[in-house]
Amino acid sequence: MDRDLNLELTRRELFRTGGMGLGASALMSLLGQEATADPSFRNPLQARQSNYPAGAKSVIYIHMIGAPSQLDLYVDKPKLRDMTGELCPEELFNSQQFAFIRNRPKMYGSQFKFRRFGESGQKFSELLPEIGSMADEIALIETMHGEQINHSPAQLFMQTGFGRFGRPSMGSWVTYGLGSENENLPSFVVMVTGSVGGAGNSMWGSGFLPSIYQGVEFRANGDPVLFLSNPKGIRRADRRRIVDTINQLNREQLVDLGDPEIATRIGQYEMAYKMQSSVPNLMDTSGETESTHALYGTTPGKAGFANNCLLARRLVERGVRFVQLFDQGWDHHSGIEKSIRNKTKSVDKPIAALLKDLKQRGLLDETLVICGSEFGRTPMVQGGLENAGRDHHKDCFSIWMAGGGIRGGVRVGESDDLGFSITKDPVSVHDFHATVLHLLGMDHTALTYKYQGRQFRLTDVAGNPVQKILA
Repeated sequence: MDRDLNLELTRRELFRTGGMGLGASALMSLLGQEATADPSFRNPLQARQSNYPAGAKSVIYIHMIGAPSQLDLYVDKPKLRDMTGELCPEELFNSQQFAFIRNRPKMYGSQFKFRRFGESGQKFSELLPEIGSMADEIALIETMHGEQINHSPAQLFMQTGFGRFGRPSMGSWVTYGLGSENENLPSFVVMVTGSVGGAGNSMWGSGFLPSIYQGVEFRANGDPVLFLSNPKGIRRADRRRIVDTINQLNREQLVDLGDPEIATRIGQYEMAYKMQSSVPNLMDTSGETESTHALYGTTPGKAGFANNCLLARRLVERGVRFVQLFDQGWDHHSGIEKSIRNKTKSVDKPIAALLKDLKQRGLLDETLVICGSEFGRTPMVQGGLENAGRDHHKDCFSIWMAGGGIRGGVRVGESDDLGFSITKDPVSVHDFHATVLHLLGMDHTALTYKYQGRQFRLTDVAGNPVQKILA
């Protein structure tokens, strides 16, 4: 799956200047019409075969903006709990770069109880009883590590494999590699609860890939997609004539210039027209059963994280390739005991419901569900114990996956008794990305795009799939 659209552009320009008019052929391919005179040109969103049999067809990726504490949710450290209030060992303090801690802090163990769940016996915090009940479906990586200590660059690194702006997001790479299985909805959909993180919409941007591969944000209020509804006084037939006229002008420009972004623009006009019918139907959950709404804790017409989880199932059910859910409010530098308890109340039930719902519909086997964040939290307290918080920690944190191609009920890696350092099986962000692509049937070293004279890939020049979690 060594794809390089730049080569297609070069050939298109060459034949265009030779008078063969392949810009029009590109347009016909984009719109799914008959085969073109250039058989090498393909619709950029046409569904494509993977390198090898895939464990998953689609992805639902839940990103907790701000980074919850793995030590209060997923990783039980009794020794750390016993050391609460003691000064941090000097060698530990001197070995680490902190985001905000400046003076030697005290240690701070979790104030929440942990217990074992399922046949696998995985431990989860008392804050996550519903997610814990799905322990046998979940593979948890305890030893993730990144390179960025602050939110925005860490969010970019987790989503794009690079700590600065300008690179394509993972959802864009997946869409670029596999295309779409739905002609009436975007292949890559984003929904945000609260405000988006410091990295903004670059977390689902296409970077240097053609913009047709960027994520499309569905909003909770007003039009689900901006400007989707017709203006007052404009009928659907009027909109059809407008789209046809604009795209006729775009066709002429495409034939003249051969620019793939013009083809993208034409495709987006057509997609927007189709979405006027498909999106309202998707967003209307009133047809779901009472038992389904009870499972998620949703109410028809009421927005929120639980509703987004339900919509995520509806999206993959309709063939959407990559769904990303962002949930804001996990940056607990103080008052963590109250704050994290409140946050987990809003996500525990709907995330577990998503797993259960996918499973009972036969969709979990082909849907990869991911839950993680940009980094983790320190075992040292930030501030005083009376209003304890945790600082950023990039060197050892947790992420979990379930569903398509995942061997559930396992844990990867071990950290020290304080949850500070990795002692066994480290997993880098590039390893994580390589694993996701592998589960989708793609060789991460072959999924490349030539830009500024270099072949780029999501995993840069590193990364290996985590074999221990593969089914």
